Amino acid sequence: MEKQVILNEKQFELTLNRLCYQLIENHNDFSETVLIGLQPRGIHVLKRLKERLEQILGHSVTCGNLDITFYRDDFRRRERPIIPSATNIDFIIENKDVVIIDDVLYTGRTIRSGIDALMAYGRPRNVELVAFIDRRFKRQLPIQADYVGKTIDTLASERVSVEWNEIEGLDKVVLYTPENNG
Repeated sequence: MEKQVILNEKQFELTLNRLCYQLIENHNDFSETVLIGLQPRGIHVLKRLKERLEQILGHSVTCGNLDITFYRDDFRRRERPIIPSATNIDFIIENKDVVIIDDVLYTGRTIRSGIDALMAYGRPRNVELVAFIDRRFKRQLPIQADYVGKTIDTLASERVSVEWNEIEGLDKVVLYTPENNG
């Protein structure tokens, strides 16, 4: 696979900061808003956004993690079983504005699963979506992000990876293309 860096470390940081200010513009002090990261990789975006938002606002922001494993439509269709993660929502979402956060929006199926799983915790007033990367083409469900870090037009054969300093050693977004895609 050939790889191309779509966002380098500096662009990655600027993108996170821009998303924070867009969220603040629409949610002010977050007193009526909660942030929920989708397991497994959306929680990394959530962690970074939470740190920056709290630094900018000067107070804590209510956040949680949501495991969507059993809400996925491909749960039983995989060769290797999906291992559930821990959901951590220890607050009320009823009548709150909920911002779902994920790293890559592609087909829309993960987000649909996230919304289904979220409804088991109550009825939010409003649900919005932050996608750090939006792969515009190949949407299978009519889902779009309210906040987008970067939009990338890709082929179905390509893969986009949001890589984190804590896991892969450097913050960056990489596009992987099969070498025969010429």
